[in-house]
Amino acid sequence: MLDLKLLQRHPEIVRNALSARRSDINVDAFEELDSRRRTMLTEVEGLKSERNRASNEVARLKRQGENADALIAELGLLSDRIKALDTETEEVKAAQTAWMLTVPNMPHSSVPLGHSEKDNAEVNRWGQPRTFDFAIREHWELGTALNGLDFERGGKLAGARFSVLHGWAARLERSLASFFLDIHTRINRRKEIAPPFIVNSATMTGTGQLPKFAADLFKLEDWDYYLIPTAEVPVTNLYAGEILEASALPLLYVAHTPCFRSEAGSYGKDTRGLIRQHQFNKVEMVTFSHPDTSYDDLETMRRSAEDLLERLELPYRTVVLCTADMGFASAKTYDVEVWLPGQNTYREISSCSNCEDFQSRRANIRFRPEGGGKPEFVHTLNGSGLPTGRTLVAVLENGQQKDGSIVLPKALVPYMGGVEVIEPE
Repeated sequence: MLDLKLLQRHPEIVRNALSARRSDINVDAFEELDSRRRTMLTEVEGLKSERNRASNEVARLKRQGENADALIAELGLLSDRIKALDTETEEVKAAQTAWMLTVPNMPHSSVPLGHSEKDNAEVNRWGQPRTFDFAIREHWELGTALNGLDFERGGKLAGARFSVLHGWAARLERSLASFFLDIHTRINRRKEIAPPFIVNSATMTGTGQLPKFAADLFKLEDWDYYLIPTAEVPVTNLYAGEILEASALPLLYVAHTPCFRSEAGSYGKDTRGLIRQHQFNKVEMVTFSHPDTSYDDLETMRRSAEDLLERLELPYRTVVLCTADMGFASAKTYDVEVWLPGQNTYREISSCSNCEDFQSRRANIRFRPEGGGKPEFVHTLNGSGLPTGRTLVAVLENGQQKDGSIVLPKALVPYMGGVEVIEPE
């Protein structure tokens, strides 16, 4: 959520930011509501002053034994009008808040202007995509042939965009999660969190999923509960309504959870395989930062994601998203894209974002400055580190051999009990 005072005092800044993001949200709607609110407040203040004057006059008349019926009737009308205006003012405030909850974050000054994802700027590239002397197969062909990926039974159990992993594939996904968590906790010094996989609407609102993206969520019928789309949601809201100490920042967390997404609006995209499932597993990084250091923390988070791919010997590139391609809550986002030989392209495997105080305003997460002073909003950051399903896809496609076997990255061999190659049965 944006700063209310910024909207009231400098609406042109918000207009320019929305224009840069190619958003059609109209700031005029907010200004009209705010004008109504101010007008009503002015009227209420005048009526309350008039009511105080009339109350004093009634008291004087009564002390002098004079008739005050006319003034008492006037007081009743004033009170009724004040009550009606108070109700209307609260309705306008609620409408303002509802409007603000639909407005995306403002891009950081370092974010490139753009009209689409074609305007994202590459900032890093690592590894050389492998050349093959045989016909490259995509991950679903490889995994099915090796009896590890089972999309037919996943569809039988749940429907389209669900899968079952058998044997080596289930172990490989578990190994990836353990590998990621070990690097994050032992080397990157993040604290592991095991949060609920179901959260309430207040928690979804705190990170920006509600109200704008309700169609993307799975809601439990007759409950104020939602399945989480990412661990970012529960972990970021750990400190909702709390005040942290500045000396404790940054707070570094990591969580491995299932993620549930309806993929509304993505029909026809990545319908085969593991790229875009309704349920998938992901290791997520979350950081609570001091505003002065949050962009340094974003670079650290980005490097953590890149480092995992380097350890797995997977070529990747990193782009900074342009203003038109950024996520709703983000002020700046890096996408790390892994090379997929089967698609002959780089595909996003991690998004690392600094949301600045956008989420912390919604969830009311603040810190107390050292030396005292008024509490300030923390900056919240999140990033994939990494999704196990998409990483499994990259491992299969980059490690495929002519005979259909898969050579595993050396870093995963200890987690796979010494297995170096997944071979046809």
